[in-house]
Amino acid sequence: MLDLDEPALDAAPGRGTQPRQLIVTLYGLYARPSGGWLAVGSLVRLLAELGVDEPAVRSSVSRLKRRGILDPRAVDGIAGYALTAQAQEILREGDYRIFERVRASMADGWLLAVFSIPESERQKRHVLRTQLTKLGFGTAAPGVWIAPAHVYEEVAERLTRLGLRDYVNLFRADYLSAMPDLADKVRQWWDLDALDRLYADFCAAYSSDSGGEVSEREAFVAYVRVLTDWRRLPYLDPGLPPEVLPRKWSGTRAVELFESARARLEGPARRHAMRVISHR
Repeated sequence: MLDLDEPALDAAPGRGTQPRQLIVTLYGLYARPSGGWLAVGSLVRLLAELGVDEPAVRSSVSRLKRRGILDPRAVDGIAGYALTAQAQEILREGDYRIFERVRASMADGWLLAVFSIPESERQKRHVLRTQLTKLGFGTAAPGVWIAPAHVYEEVAERLTRLGLRDYVNLFRADYLSAMPDLADKVRQWWDLDALDRLYADFCAAYSSDSGGEVSEREAFVAYVRVLTDWRRLPYLDPGLPPEVLPRKWSGTRAVELFESARARLEGPARRHAMRVISHR
């Protein structure tokens, strides 16, 4: 099953970032305008500026190739790698979640996913649980998963693409008990404490950024790293309504920091990257 990343609640931003994660970020940001292709030389030069040596780049590219994310392709006699069609689709889906996703409101209601997969297809059961987790679902009861209802279209599209839609019944629901009870239930359905720690780690890693002027190269290095650290967090965050979040929710500050960094760094970072890419 093709997967670009493995979002997890056990790794803080900036710690142990893998070269392959940086490569996926580079392709997502700078390769898609040209059909998803980058020359090997351009990739090596860009990763060198991020502190990754050539052997690590080539090893990571080989791993991404084995996982069905990159395909070798020569353009005008220049060796390179291109995103597969499925990888491009996953990145397209990720654009909304990473850059545009909005937090749910109480008026949206809830989406329930109920599934039953026979023991003979237990691998699909594992894949389905993994995908529901990445789509922001919590577990309300054995076999019953819950998410804010506004994610329905994203969920239906993802499950259909993966061939899992026929195994899942989706329902829209309202919670009819009192609000304090719902807030308590939410803490049972999702591990918000672990997610809050990740947001707090992100804030600690990037709140010291002075916001001063930087060169285009410095902007490139900073933006690729902040986006690489950021892009898994929206997959872990279910986007719950503010009314059911902890009072001191680090996610609010983390979003502000990311948006500020993006506004300041995205343009100059792109100019630098495209300049490097144009010199094959």
